[in-house]
Amino acid sequence: MRTHRGRALAATAVAVGSLLAAAVHPAAAAPAYPVEYHFAVGFPAGFLAPDVAPPGANDWSCRPSAAHPEPVVLVHGTAENMNDNWRGAAPMLANAGYCVYAFNYGGAPGSPMQGLGPIEQSAEQLSAFVDRVLASTGAAKADLVGHSQGGGLLPRYYLKNLGGAAKVAKLVGIDPNNGGTTLDGLKMLGEELRILEPANAVLDTACPACVEQETGSAFLAALDAGGTTVPGVEYTTIATRFDEVLTPYTGAYLPPGPHVTNLTVQDQCVADATDHLEGGYDPVSLADVRNALDPGHPVHVPCKPVLPVIGPLL
Repeated sequence: MRTHRGRALAATAVAVGSLLAAAVHPAAAAPAYPVEYHFAVGFPAGFLAPDVAPPGANDWSCRPSAAHPEPVVLVHGTAENMNDNWRGAAPMLANAGYCVYAFNYGGAPGSPMQGLGPIEQSAEQLSAFVDRVLASTGAAKADLVGHSQGGGLLPRYYLKNLGGAAKVAKLVGIDPNNGGTTLDGLKMLGEELRILEPANAVLDTACPACVEQETGSAFLAALDAGGTTVPGVEYTTIATRFDEVLTPYTGAYLPPGPHVTNLTVQDQCVADATDHLEGGYDPVSLADVRNALDPGHPVHVPCKPVLPVIGPLL
């Protein structure tokens, strides 16, 4: 897995800034915010400042434009926070002219580790925040962009059970947990962030959301009953084959349908070895987010080409 991370950083480091900068929609807003495309830089910078909004987010004076009428609400993942998860997406979207908002849920105020509480309670926090954004901007609906739990089970619960379907136009999930994950995947998350233990007896107390996200959980069965999507919302999932937390990675996908688009990073860029935690900073995934939010004005999806093998290495 560490090899995947090293390859991901190497594959995305070259020319990323210039490629995405050239792809920005002509209506991009000023001033420009710095966009971070490297997990190893962005995540640590935001981890110890969890209550600080990422660059470009939470300008409560922002009013949506005709080009981007829906404000975008960013929903972080399990054991992440709004600052460490979104130092790539928030400034990228703000630079493109969106009104962008981020918040913390499912954790103690000031804690770097958010998204641990019961999903039902976190969905109430998401509902209240979306209401606040809509009241501030005057928009009729918002778009949701989430990572992991924040792109899958949490917003889906909000859409289905808390009236969110009437307030949301699009849900875009980066490595979203839609089908559940194995306990091995949750153990890997804990080992990566050094915060969780694999035993369910510990997870029940430390991370109720982790238990609810396990494959076969009662929460997941209830959420999927009657269908995984709701009418009126456009869904996009963005998965990576190197996902070591969402296992199997195909748990990111939603059942095919006219309002569902399932994407895989490696189908667009075979050299991209991004893993689960890196998804929020991956240039391919972030370009997919742009295109899901505004399919009428697609941006270039950056990809470093694979060098041909000339012969055996000596």
